Amino acid sequence: MCVGVPMEVVSRDGDNIIAEIDGVRREASLMILGDEVKVGDYVIVHAGFAISLLDKEEALETLELMRGVFSPAEMG
Repeated sequence: MCVGVPMEVVSRDGDNIIAEIDGVRREASLMILGDEVKVGDYVIVHAGFAISLLDKEEALETLELMRGVFSPAEMG
């Protein structure tokens, strides 16, 4: 099963970001979202792309729900 995971943007280099959640870091492209994303924002990362921008409250609530359903290995 493929699941998009909310992650915090920890660095940005042009159209590429490093996003992190629970100590897991992933590279992702901003090709879909573009310039509106900055370090500290939360995005949904799926298949190597940031596909949606979330506010922090929404991201943390979603993560809490996901932690209740999926094991850490399934989320990372």
